[in-house]
Amino acid sequence: MLTRVLENIIRRKNASFNFDEALTPLVLRELVWQKTGDWLRGLRLLLRGRRTVGLFLGKNVRLRNLPNIRFGKWVQLEDFVFVSALGTRPITFGNNVKIGAFSRLVTSTTLHDIGSHICIGNNVGIGEFAYLGGAGGLDIGDDCIIGQYFSCHPENHVFSDPTKPIRLQPTTRQGIHIGNNCWIGAKVTILDGVRIGNNCVIAAGAVVTRSMPANSVIGGVPAKIIKTIHEPSKTAFSLS
Repeated sequence: MLTRVLENIIRRKNASFNFDEALTPLVLRELVWQKTGDWLRGLRLLLRGRRTVGLFLGKNVRLRNLPNIRFGKWVQLEDFVFVSALGTRPITFGNNVKIGAFSRLVTSTTLHDIGSHICIGNNVGIGEFAYLGGAGGLDIGDDCIIGQYFSCHPENHVFSDPTKPIRLQPTTRQGIHIGNNCWIGAKVTILDGVRIGNNCVIAAGAVVTRSMPANSVIGGVPAKIIKTIHEPSKTAFSLS
């Protein structure tokens, strides 16, 4: 009975969802208990004047500059996620976004030149221990699945003057854009100025330093195109 109720709830977001038959009722009850606690923590934002739909906050989630954070429906921030939205534009979570535990989303790391924004599309899942910077702007498209320890750094330090410490020299900011329907493996790093096209796959451990076209399989340090994903042929064949 519990399984059917939970499946019907989850199917409102994913019509094809089914629980694995190996899951026991005890495991499902523990899941319900955990998610109920996360949901109740999300309701606390009502006390801070924010109305949300299906917001789940894990233990010790910290939200700084809350008025500059936008939540879609059914957003999940797991335990110890830190969101700092000091920027000229908001940090935006689309619908059905899940951010793994111990991840950090930080628009600005300095007060003298605040950053831009972070925008995460719909149906995006990001693994644990991610670091998403937003100084030059970070946009992640819809339907992306992203592994653990993912990092994005939309800012570069200038080091052209050897008479000055690098920390005292200016920065450049171009921003990072990741297209729709990308699969990004664990421990991938994406640097400033990079644009990733739609439908790309980035291998685990890659360091992406330049823009990549759509439908690319990408890997290496620095990353390069390994192959292109070709669309299925639309030509009809007859065996008669």
